[in-house]
Amino acid sequence: MRWLHFFGGYPALVVIAIATIASLLAEVRLGAVVVPVVVWEMTFGMLVGPHGLNILHGGELLEWFSHRAGLAGLFFIAGMELDLNKVRGRPLALAVPGWFLSLFIAICVVSILHWFPIHVPLMVTLVLTTTAMGTFMPMLRDSGRLDSRFGSYVVAAAAMGEFAPILAVSLSLTRLYGAWTQIALMLGFIAVAVGAAAVALGVRPPRMLRLFERTMHSSTQLPVVLSLLLLTAMATLSHAIGLEGVMGAFSAGMVVGLASRGEAGKVFRGKIEAICFGFLVPFFFVVSGMNMDVRTLLHDPKAILATIFFLLLLLLVRGTPVVLYRRDLPRGEWLPFALYSSTALPMVVAICEIGVQTGRLQQELATTIVGAGLLSVLLFPTAAAALLSRDRRAVDAIEPAGTAS
Repeated sequence: MRWLHFFGGYPALVVIAIATIASLLAEVRLGAVVVPVVVWEMTFGMLVGPHGLNILHGGELLEWFSHRAGLAGLFFIAGMELDLNKVRGRPLALAVPGWFLSLFIAICVVSILHWFPIHVPLMVTLVLTTTAMGTFMPMLRDSGRLDSRFGSYVVAAAAMGEFAPILAVSLSLTRLYGAWTQIALMLGFIAVAVGAAAVALGVRPPRMLRLFERTMHSSTQLPVVLSLLLLTAMATLSHAIGLEGVMGAFSAGMVVGLASRGEAGKVFRGKIEAICFGFLVPFFFVVSGMNMDVRTLLHDPKAILATIFFLLLLLLVRGTPVVLYRRDLPRGEWLPFALYSSTALPMVVAICEIGVQTGRLQQELATTIVGAGLLSVLLFPTAAAALLSRDRRAVDAIEPAGTAS
């Protein structure tokens, strides 16, 4: 096995190789279980990292690609996926109070834990309120439920589970200025983002559109380059004024997503997703896996119990808001909705990484919480899909009998 350490001098090669293998494995269905690519990337990161085979170590360049480029790419795609046209109305009207209910439950849980000899930082409340729709949206799409009534409610809840924690993280974890100055700068940043969105939607000169369409298939790739410029500029601006860079990346993604809606932007969005998912984002998840000390976690019964405990907390905090949907969803969709809403790995990893970098979260606790996020991705979407399929089969079995009668 010593020859494997030869590749330690070529970290980019190892990360891209892992991304390739992970993409292939993500296409393999293990019975009824589909393991998302991010789980494979983190698993291989654990394997090659200093707590595994010790092949790769976190160098300055690798850390930059992970915590800057990869994290920005992840939130940029999250912003692009947020389509308010699909969730506005009743789904969004329930998603907003649903997230605040989750936040209230999380605060209560963390406060109760402080009564016991368990010190859990307040920022864990934000981790528990996250949802990562990117991990289960392919499953909804493949099953034909993404555009259904159920799908619109799930997507709306997941969108709030992405956007609200990002905003809260940006406001709570970075404090370069006083409170009022910070609020003023945040409002100014929002004004810039809204202005950019208005320009993207309203300013569409025919000559510019023809230029974009022509260069989309040329070596200049002007629309792609402009999008990456916007991503870099807004991430830099948000970081400079005291917000987390992820807020700028998410806002840039929303602007680009608004500008590229519809069939005409399908090719463009495919290219952006290829850059982010095929190159930038794997660095973030592989390096995040490298930083996890899973060996210690697996040999510590208390850590294993803590991981299961946080997994149940995710389901409690993000699943409880299903009570608001009792009149809008049939009973058979309540538990699947709660399970999908509680799937939270990418956002959990992102917030925990920010917490560790800023010194607000210990690495040991972050590893435990990320382990719970891994389990949520492995268990919750698969269980939700199985429950929905069983409910669908039960309806199909009743309908022919009802027709015959």
